[in-house]
Parts: sequence; structure tokens; C-alpha cells
Amino acid sequence: MLIDQLKWRYATKKMDPSKKVSEDKVAAILEAIRLTPTSSGLQPYEVILVTNPEVRAQIQAAAWNQAQITDGSHLLVFAAWDNYTADRINHMFDLTNEIRGFKNEGWENYRNMLLATYPQRDAETNYQHAARQAYIGVGVAMVAAAEAEVDATPMEGFDPAAVDKILGLNERGLRSVVIIPLGYRQEEGDWLVNLTKVRRPTADFVTEVR
Repeated sequence: MLIDQLKWRYATKKMDPSKKVSEDKVAAILEAIRLTPTSSGLQPYEVILVTNPEVRAQIQAAAWNQAQITDGSHLLVFAAWDNYTADRINHMFDLTNEIRGFKNEGWENYRNMLLATYPQRDAETNYQHAARQAYIGVGVAMVAAAEAEVDATPMEGFDPAAVDKILGLNERGLRSVVIIPLGYRQEEGDWLVNLTKVRRPTADFVTEVR
């Protein structure tokens, strides 16, 4: 049951460097992220999969030396578009038309509406919008990892400018948003592993409007 897996997962503080996540599980997590919905279907972010130990060590130094970054076997970096451009919008609409094999008048009108709106906004506004879409993917990644019984710890505690430089993201029109180490918990040395998960009770969290 998915609920049981979500109860099982936690923000792992210590990962076992001797255990590696299998490539099929990593591929399944990445595919779940790729299938995540985004506003207007634009997918305005990318995921960088980092396995190189030297690169992960550089990122760790830019992330308060959090051990999971190098103790885990894989690192996901969610990087959002730095801006919405006509080329980026047109690419996704053209891709949709190509895959579906036809053009739809309503869809083309929607394309033109976005073209008349998004590129005219300032870049920071557009980046923030794209970053919020990336967070949807982050949530799906956490669920997919839990379903596969892979430990995953989402992190905002890093220097985005430093990570962008390490990975050459600026040259690709991207800015890092969240990083997620993937691995397996090492219970010895992890102060959080046996603590009870704490969430607000449903009555205090869910409001039903009838």
C-alpha cells in the first residue's frame, strides 16, 4: 500500500555508502518525474542525474557538507527554466502536434495566448513560476522513491549559484531549485530513523466545504 510506504519514508540523515540504488529503480523514479503534470504541459524544468563522485563532492561543499549527497548513490538536481521564451513555448506545442499527429484550433489559440503573455513578463517572475512546477516533480519523486523503497531526502539547503556553476546550468538557461540524494538508510548514526513521524491530525489539516 502506498500509504504504508509514505509512512515508512522519512528525511534520511545518514545513507549507507556501500549500498547502491539499482538502475531500474532510478529509471522508474525518473520516469515518474517525467510523467508529472505541469502548467500548460510545458515541463519548464529538467532533472540532472549526478553519479560522478567528484562532482557530487563539489556539490556537497556547496550544500553545508550534507553527507547524504556523497553517501547516497545518485543525486537528482531539479533545475527550472530561467525564463519562458517563445522558442521554449513553441517547442512544446510543436512537439505535442507532432506526437498527436494533428493541429487543434483551440490548442493553437492557447499557444498564441501564452506567447502573448509569458515572454513579456520579467525573467524572475517566469523563473519562480517554473520553479513551482519543478516542485510538483519533487513531490512525485518522493512518492516514487518511497514506492520503490528507496530513501530520498529533498534539500533546499545549498548555494544555487554555486551548483549552477558546477553543473554549467546557466549556459543551458537553467537554475537549480532542489536537490535529492537517493540511497539507502544507514540506521546506525541516523538520529531521525527511529523517531515517530509527526504530522498534523487530519481534522486540523483537511477542511471539507460542503
